[in-house]
This record gives sequence, C-alpha cells and structure tokens, in this order.
Amino acid sequence: MSAQDDALEAAIFDLLAARGPGHTISAMDAARIVGGDHPDGWGPLMQPIRRIAVRLMKEGKLVITRKGRPVDPDDFRGVYRLSLPRDDQGAGKSESV
Repeated sequence: MSAQDDALEAAIFDLLAARGPGHTISAMDAARIVGGDHPDGWGPLMQPIRRIAVRLMKEGKLVITRKGRPVDPDDFRGVYRLSLPRDDQGAGKSESV
C-alpha cells in the first residue's frame, strides 16, 4: 500500500470516529482531508478511495451504502456513503449459539 493509500484509509477512519457509531461519511470528505479543498487536489483521489473502501468492506472493516443500504462491493455505482459495520451487519464476527 502506498503512503497516499495509508493517508486515505486513516482519513476514512478518523472521520468515522469523529462522527460516531451509526453515522456515515462521504468519500469526498476523506479525499479532501488528504488532497485539500480544491477539486484538483481531492478529485484524483476519488478512484483510489473507492478502491480502498471496497477492500475494507471485503475485510469487514467498513460498510459502503447507497440510499441507506449496503451495496455489493463488486458492483455499485453512483453516490455512496461509508460507515462502520454494526454488530448486526456481520462485520466478520461469528455468532455464538
């Protein structure tokens, strides 16, 4: 992973921690933390941040939502939000019986 990817991932988790449980963030917000407020800075980071979000969702560390519902990380388009997984979203945890 590159230093830029590390910075984007850290920005995602920093924003999510600041918002608190049950809240979402925009990928653009995380890109702006790393690239600055001008579109020439954060715009090119949108594809890398999407790739990172997909990886984190597959690892169970993040949930990508569209219109309030989790998406298929391999097949989604349009505006999306990022959130931390809730216990009932099966963030890689197994239930004990």
